[in-house]
Amino acid sequence: MKNHLIIILLLINCLLAIFLGAKAQDNVRKILNLNDSWTIYPAFNVSPRVEKKEVTIPHTWNLRDCFDKINYSREAMVYERNLTIGKELSDKRLFLYFEGVNSVANIFVNGKLVGEHFGGYTAFCFEITNFVVPGKNAALSVFVSNAYRTDVLPLSGDFNVYGGIHRPVHLLITNKDCISPLDFASSGVYIKPQTVSETEAKFNVETKFSLNELNRNLQVRTTVLDADHHVVNQSVKSILSDDQKVVIQNFSINKPVLWNGKENPYCYQVKVELLEDDKLIDVVTETTGFRYFSVDAEKGFHLNGRYLDLHGFGMHEDIAGKGSTYSPEDYIGDMALVKESGATALRLTHYPHGKMIYDLSDKEGIILWTEIPFVGPGGYTGPGYVKSELLEKNIKNMLIEMIRQNYNHPSVFFWGLFNELKDDYDNSVPFVKELNTLAKKEDPSRLTTCATFGNQENFIGITDLIGWNEYFGWYGGMPKEIGTFTDKLKEKLKGQPICISEYGAGASISTHQWPVEKPDPGSKFHPEEWQTVYHEGNWKELSSRKYIWGKFVWNFADLSSSIRNEGDKQGINDKGLISYDHKIKKDAFYFYKANWNPEPMVYITSRRFDERTSRLTDVKVFTNVPNADLFINGTKISTQNPDSQHTIVWSNLELQPGKNSIEVKAKLGQQQLADSCIWVFTQN
Repeated sequence: MKNHLIIILLLINCLLAIFLGAKAQDNVRKILNLNDSWTIYPAFNVSPRVEKKEVTIPHTWNLRDCFDKINYSREAMVYERNLTIGKELSDKRLFLYFEGVNSVANIFVNGKLVGEHFGGYTAFCFEITNFVVPGKNAALSVFVSNAYRTDVLPLSGDFNVYGGIHRPVHLLITNKDCISPLDFASSGVYIKPQTVSETEAKFNVETKFSLNELNRNLQVRTTVLDADHHVVNQSVKSILSDDQKVVIQNFSINKPVLWNGKENPYCYQVKVELLEDDKLIDVVTETTGFRYFSVDAEKGFHLNGRYLDLHGFGMHEDIAGKGSTYSPEDYIGDMALVKESGATALRLTHYPHGKMIYDLSDKEGIILWTEIPFVGPGGYTGPGYVKSELLEKNIKNMLIEMIRQNYNHPSVFFWGLFNELKDDYDNSVPFVKELNTLAKKEDPSRLTTCATFGNQENFIGITDLIGWNEYFGWYGGMPKEIGTFTDKLKEKLKGQPICISEYGAGASISTHQWPVEKPDPGSKFHPEEWQTVYHEGNWKELSSRKYIWGKFVWNFADLSSSIRNEGDKQGINDKGLISYDHKIKKDAFYFYKANWNPEPMVYITSRRFDERTSRLTDVKVFTNVPNADLFINGTKISTQNPDSQHTIVWSNLELQPGKNSIEVKAKLGQQQLADSCIWVFTQN
């Protein structure tokens, strides 16, 4: 246990350094954690004796009430703590770096407004050098509001907006001249691919500086390192004047090792050093990878010239008891489940996620679609967009922040511009076109995409790619209809690649049915068995169509949504393949594991349906081995082979009164596989 904690702490420290693109060396740049010693109190409390509650960051104030009512807590709070500013910092520059404050933040130091930020899911950074006095403590106050407003995204959505400083906070200390952390809170270093192939990778490294002193002997030394930390290439360039705030250096690598998804997520490091008279005064190290890819309307997605089936989940940052206040262990746990499922891609919905999921995706080879919280109401009422100068400014700013803060991640392939907009209010099409132009200007190396639904076809042709959120077999129709739908859509789009950006069905792990029937999605009865049937039917259609460039299950895990009053829990969207606490994997999770993950497995479905009143039953097993044996109460029933979807069904089996032991066994070479459960049959 002790060793396990040490490993976690080392990983946290390593990722923290990567997070700000910095590597401590000779005290040139320091990052101090500011997550402890905070208090919180209501912003509109005028009492001089206001009660202040001690909290630790990440923190949110509305974990509970969203499960009781639709109009959950959307208010304003004040976070406070002291900053210790030592005399040794008199010749340094200080920056406050917030990874995420939901939704609007006003930052004060010693009672003076430092800056404000609008949007809860992107980082921001302010310099506070001139607001503090070395040798004296400084008072830091953060006024935070998650109140609904029409000039800050999201305007709508099937998820809760958790108010608070819900991601970590840092104090960044640099010398007077430094690599700038103020360019939309990016690392200040951009690795821009020009051409990439198996024979050569050509790229530029663009570095932005913040220069506060008159120096004439500044140099930029940029070093490219391989995965074994061997120097691959290096460039040294002088900064010729104090006005030269951007330096571009050209590089090439002969026969690069390509970042190749899960098969080989190979990464390089780019270390940028700022030198004065050959003395190191700042350094930023960024991890990156080189790859090329394409998406074709007929042939689907190709990575480094080879077809790759992109399948995975839409994913929210939301977990029972924490909401969006993820710890490093939460990110690591979620990635372990993603790997176990065999997913190759994730759609990070419906906002940019915390930095650690991008870092882990780089490392594990998971391909990402990440998007801004430009979310329409979908099937609900309300606006996703209003023609407002302030709102449009906010949306554009979020898009730039998302792109610049995640520019160097090889796992990021697609910039998502919106989800489920419709024009019940102002027409958003002209503005979406502006967004697409902005995204392509910021990053021409990646593709833009969006997610629409139903007959909302007015966005076709605006973004490079487009996805449809469709729920055949849940909100209408039957699972097999998704194949006919995508075929007709492909014909209609005439050359624009399409994907299924969402598909899913609700399921409660405490609700079961046999024989299974399609339930009313708005009811309290969401049997786990129908979710499984739904995904079996949808995947059969989707998996046979290579032209669908991505298939994203909705959702990775159950999530909170105050507008939901269905299934067995108020305020929960139960379409996840994992329970809200991220501990229990539903049957449908194992269906995808059998189909996506080649690791040998057997799994008995309906295992939680352990109290039964029907003597006859089916036994369904998911397995990816050649055959399996079924035993009931120790008696072998038969050996069967799985079908093309790695499923075996033993039909119309008879249960005995009382406990029934259900066991399946399989063998692959020398490996023995088994699964079992107990079903209790009670006669009426």
